[in-house]
Amino acid sequence: MRAWWCGFALGVVWLQRQAVLPDWVGLCGLVFAACVAVVVAVWGLGDGGSARAVERHAVAGGMAAAVGGYAATARAEAGTGATAELTAKATIALAAKATVAPTECAHALAVLASLIRRVRFGPRVRSFAGWSAVWCAASCMGFGYAALRADMRLALSLPTAWEGRDIEVVGSIKGLPSRDENGARFLFDVDPADAPMASFPRVIQLAWIAEDAPPPILEPGARWQLTVRLKRPHGNANFGVRDAEANLLARNVRATGYVSAPAHAVRLRGDARGVGVTVDRLRAALRARIDAVLGDAPHRGIVLALAIGAQDEVSAADWLLMRGTGTSHLVAISGLHIGFVAGLAGWLAGALWRRSGWIGRDWPLRLPAQVVAITGGALFAALHAALAGFNVPAQRALWMACVVALAFVSGRNVARSAVLAWALGLVLLIDPWAVVSAGFWLSFCAVAAILFAMSGRPRVQDHEQHHDPANEGGEPSSQLSGLCAGLLRRVRGAGERLRSAAHVQFAVTVALAPLTVYWFTQIPLIGPLANAFAIPWVSLLVTPAILAGVVLPAPLDVHAWHVAHALLEWLAAGLQRLSGPAWLLWRLPQPDTWALAAAALGVFWCLAPRGWPLRWAAPLTWLPLLMPAPSGPPHGSFRLTALDVGQGTSVLIETAHHTLLFDTGPGPESTHAGERVVVPFLQAHGVNALDTLIVSHADSDHSGGAPAVLDAIEVHQMVAALAPSNALWLNARQHGAATLPCAAGQRWQWDGVEFAMLWPDAGPLQGKPNTHCCVLRVSTSPPATSRPGARVQTEPPRMAALLTADIEAPVERILLARDRGALRAQVLVVPHHGSKTSSTEPFLDSIDPLIALFQVGYRNRFHHPNAGVFERYKARQIELGRSDTDGAVRVEVNPEAGAKGAARQNTTLTLDRYRDTQHRYWMDR
Repeated sequence: MRAWWCGFALGVVWLQRQAVLPDWVGLCGLVFAACVAVVVAVWGLGDGGSARAVERHAVAGGMAAAVGGYAATARAEAGTGATAELTAKATIALAAKATVAPTECAHALAVLASLIRRVRFGPRVRSFAGWSAVWCAASCMGFGYAALRADMRLALSLPTAWEGRDIEVVGSIKGLPSRDENGARFLFDVDPADAPMASFPRVIQLAWIAEDAPPPILEPGARWQLTVRLKRPHGNANFGVRDAEANLLARNVRATGYVSAPAHAVRLRGDARGVGVTVDRLRAALRARIDAVLGDAPHRGIVLALAIGAQDEVSAADWLLMRGTGTSHLVAISGLHIGFVAGLAGWLAGALWRRSGWIGRDWPLRLPAQVVAITGGALFAALHAALAGFNVPAQRALWMACVVALAFVSGRNVARSAVLAWALGLVLLIDPWAVVSAGFWLSFCAVAAILFAMSGRPRVQDHEQHHDPANEGGEPSSQLSGLCAGLLRRVRGAGERLRSAAHVQFAVTVALAPLTVYWFTQIPLIGPLANAFAIPWVSLLVTPAILAGVVLPAPLDVHAWHVAHALLEWLAAGLQRLSGPAWLLWRLPQPDTWALAAAALGVFWCLAPRGWPLRWAAPLTWLPLLMPAPSGPPHGSFRLTALDVGQGTSVLIETAHHTLLFDTGPGPESTHAGERVVVPFLQAHGVNALDTLIVSHADSDHSGGAPAVLDAIEVHQMVAALAPSNALWLNARQHGAATLPCAAGQRWQWDGVEFAMLWPDAGPLQGKPNTHCCVLRVSTSPPATSRPGARVQTEPPRMAALLTADIEAPVERILLARDRGALRAQVLVVPHHGSKTSSTEPFLDSIDPLIALFQVGYRNRFHHPNAGVFERYKARQIELGRSDTDGAVRVEVNPEAGAKGAARQNTTLTLDRYRDTQHRYWMDR
């Protein structure tokens, strides 16, 4: 089953990388490929009559299982009512498709099987072909299963015509709502019977904004009637940044929005029922109790995270410290905590069961204490995983505990790798979208690395009786030598355990380093040392204290919560001492597929058992990961990336050896785009230092993310059009950046690329912020070249980009009156997001752009871009890019490439839209 579940996981991962879901023709081809693979697997791994028997039934059983699994999944996801009826019809249709022409299919497979049996191959070739076929069949099954689940989930979507309308919904609060100063956010489980339409989304994500009054107390399971305004699932789409839409799909959220009429919200009688609701209420009660006991304690968020798995209240300071020391995994209820709790609970249950004679019972004679211990550990692991919200690491530990318990009770001996494979399969059967989360890869790869690394280290135990026959009379010398021998054995045993623990820590560190770079673009060099101290501290001290607080009744739990917080304070103090210079946190760009594959090969090579050839050469495979090639454009050219930050602006300009960031997007007052989008994008692309940061003006959608950028990225110089009293000036100087007011006439050159500031005029800023925005022109200045046999030198065309921030028609007229030629540019970042007060006809005529980029938010409240302005651009046949529909847009400007060919303007500008080049099947669905 190990090969089967690993192949199944490979198929699921393959599906999540697809741009579109397969149609029924593709599914039929997939079923046929799986059937052929089953026949080949039976031929390669079977023998004699048993192989022929399996051959006769494998295909039929596999197809029946696929259809049956589809039906079961349909019932689970569709619920009741009209949706269930639609899904039942889809199941019948699929079954009909799967049984088309059964006689012809069976005859073809029988002919194929007979041909394979006649071919003579060696045992090794047959075994290799058989196991390869098992992987192929499992991959086909995993791909098909994930595709069917995705098709069912995407069938429940909000129609485009319903976006932005007031809709009345009835349902219940799902999970734990999160609250802050702006209001509350929560999941809402819509009642199918009261849904506005049959295919209405079952789960929606809502915000209750605190305007005139704070939102009411929202308890899990509470039923409400709300008037909401929704939109389809949409997230910022940027190169190298996590896909928010994939996260929404994984949580089955098929619409997002807000409560549009809070005054008309009605709390209905009765509450939702179910095991999940009961668990959520218990978690909510624990959170309320911890809030009451700890109040505003600095590490209260970590206590909440370790008690109920809610990480939304962990402070920014704690996150920064944990990430900098590589211990952020300890903030979550991980598989390590689940395993520790299961072991502790199992030991306690077994101990109490063995001592049942103290109360006059003979329970161990009826049921062995070992069975009680392992069953109790699995049940307690399930309870702890439920408190954690069933995140992926908790699921992995739970299923491993359940498989071990089931194997022990049934008297079977299951290999540890098989236990991990079963856990992998069960996690993906329940949630095929688990593979899009970092926790899935980190959890399973960590356990797999430990099992693989320890598999080549046999443990030899010495069972000999150490005694001295010459000193059996009990002399003092004999007793002393016995004590010394026993002490020596204990020291040796402790040393062996210490070496084993160090080897495990080394294996985990080496195995997770490539994944850490891929998901978090960093390697904490202090991580192994910090984890060697923090893991036992949290596992052996903090977690038991928190569990005591969960179990003990009030007021006894107060002491447990305070002890847990005190232990976390000591932990934070220790980690603070370990975190020192900035170089201890190694920032690396996000690796591509080949660099990640080479690093994975190196991990396997490095952790191989002793005697593996050329183990010393394993680090060489890490060179593409640790020393990536420079990603800047060639000398004399530049790359412009307009980020998708919602309703706001942020543009990165890269030359061969320099980087400039123009604006930083919205900040905490809106969508936290500076922290969520801009900083992760820069780090994923290896931009650890900015030569210049330009803040065009004080509007929050342009300057709000600047503090986050200054905190995370080294900025050498900040140029801005801000009032002298603006706090950003002081913030930049405190971070060591030189500051300079933005003024027309400023010019500089980097790597053969010229930068010129066209607006505002030098002097005190006057008027509203839009009247004194920084306007930047970036142009190439390639050296002159001469053609063979020509007397006159020819200069390749100058290519330019114009970044206009939020200027409006009056500023456009001033720039036109000064110098029309200075405005000429092939790439234009549209003024003021395409509002009707900008992009006048003469201004566009003077620029004459080939590409125009609109940075606008999806269904933004300003209705940018204006329909008339957008048509004005389209009428000029300009290539348009919109962040709300295309995501981030990248433009490569390379005049040298254009100088080599006839069609210069077609070859010098390369346009990449994120939602085109990185399209996934859940986008636009």
